[in-house]
Amino acid sequence: MEQEKTAEPSHHEGTEGRRRDDDAAVAEDPNIGKWAAIRQNPRAFAWAVFAAWQILLVSYENQAAGLVVGIPRFRQDFGSYRNGGWVLPPAWQGAHSGGPVASQAIGALFSGQVADWIGRKRTVMGALVVSFASITVQVLANTNPMFFGGKFLNGFAVGTLKAVSTTYIGEVAPLPLRGLMTCLIGLGYTIGPFAVSLILNSTGTFDNAWAYRAVFVSQYGVAAISAIFVFFMPESPWWLANKGGKEKAIQSLRRLGHSAETSARRYAEIELTLEQARSETSDVSYLECFRASNLRRTMISIAPLLIQSLAGSLFMQSYTLYYAQLAGFSGAMSFHIQIAAQVLSIGGNVVSWFLVDRLGRRLLMLLGVGMLLLICTVQGALDVLGTTESLRGAVSMCLLYSFFYNTGIGAVAFTILAEVSTSRLRVKTIAFGLCCQNALNVMWSFTLPYLFNPDQLALGGKLGFVFAGTSIVSLVYVWFCQPETRGRTYAELDEMFALRIGARQFKRYKSEVQAQAQSKVVDGDD
Repeated sequence: MEQEKTAEPSHHEGTEGRRRDDDAAVAEDPNIGKWAAIRQNPRAFAWAVFAAWQILLVSYENQAAGLVVGIPRFRQDFGSYRNGGWVLPPAWQGAHSGGPVASQAIGALFSGQVADWIGRKRTVMGALVVSFASITVQVLANTNPMFFGGKFLNGFAVGTLKAVSTTYIGEVAPLPLRGLMTCLIGLGYTIGPFAVSLILNSTGTFDNAWAYRAVFVSQYGVAAISAIFVFFMPESPWWLANKGGKEKAIQSLRRLGHSAETSARRYAEIELTLEQARSETSDVSYLECFRASNLRRTMISIAPLLIQSLAGSLFMQSYTLYYAQLAGFSGAMSFHIQIAAQVLSIGGNVVSWFLVDRLGRRLLMLLGVGMLLLICTVQGALDVLGTTESLRGAVSMCLLYSFFYNTGIGAVAFTILAEVSTSRLRVKTIAFGLCCQNALNVMWSFTLPYLFNPDQLALGGKLGFVFAGTSIVSLVYVWFCQPETRGRTYAELDEMFALRIGARQFKRYKSEVQAQAQSKVVDGDD
């Protein structure tokens, strides 16, 4: 993949279209502080936060699917009595957890096409309607087929929401806030499981259907907030510009907080970037993601998502509670460990807000995956020792993993996903990446029980060695193939990918925009 030509710091003498005046450069200055950028762009910041809110529905659904199976009343209502206890048939257990993941992949792919047809806003509206309907089915379900139908249907909705919301954030977030706002997507994936665990901790012991229905009813609250504000949500100016709606695009920019003058200038920049993309991308189908220079951008965009799965995120998120119990912790203490892991996940994501622009995407990935490699190796070694103390130490590695995963690859993957893809193919690239990640997670969902469970291969924490190995492969990829995109406008990224700048030369490359800005400073001094 690293066959691109390298480049010394220089600039490409190209189209006049990438030129900007001084005011536009200041408006998109990546070096201004985050708080200053938020004060300058409060509306754009608020709508990006709203888009990140949609991810709560996604993480809510993902976490609830796995935890309700552990509720005694759920097993009693949907399972059968065997060997002195209520048991959910393995086939339905796999269907309830794996089915929604599969439908999320389908929903993400479908949304990539629909969002380009009808826009980001109306696609989100449609997904919320489907989500409300599917939540209702889950609440009313009294048979496994009905419950599965509700879960499977909601998978389409949340798959759509996570693809379109990620796209929207990448399109409305100002350059100085792009790293922060895309990292908020990862925060949504940590808050949802935390909320679900707290609810089930309060209701899970009820001796009626509300032991598990409560968590599904609570989804109405998250969806209702989305449904209220989505009517006021500005459509993406990038989508409007791509559809030729100049006046509507400028109006959308005004609603995002830009002045009349800045909106006109910003629209011109968007249009010029889209024109460059059109010259390199003849169509906006999924096939275009794999042609010419788009192929490299597609691979770079989605690789961090795959690294998330390859580095063991699903194992650490799903098996911490069970692993703690096998290591000798009490049920109550095991639950507290799970809650602690989720709190550390939230803390790790908050730390990423400050590191994603300070260290850069590439370095943060290298350090983050490197820490996961170390943690997984130590966990495997402690499990090999097999003593009570070493097994409990191996469980503690799950806590460290939760923090460093969300500080690094757990957050920055969404930043790269949103900013590297070409403008015209952004939603399709994001949808395809999420689909690939879901497919990988489906594979892990079916194989991890056989690898981990005591009655199967009984690897337990020795799985850390497996994920240490995949982390090594991931580190090699990041070192040779992952470019540094911090502080680059979409026009600059188009220029650099068109010139096939090598991954490790991205950071030092001087774009045409930078060269023009420096020449103006020199001319001014003279």
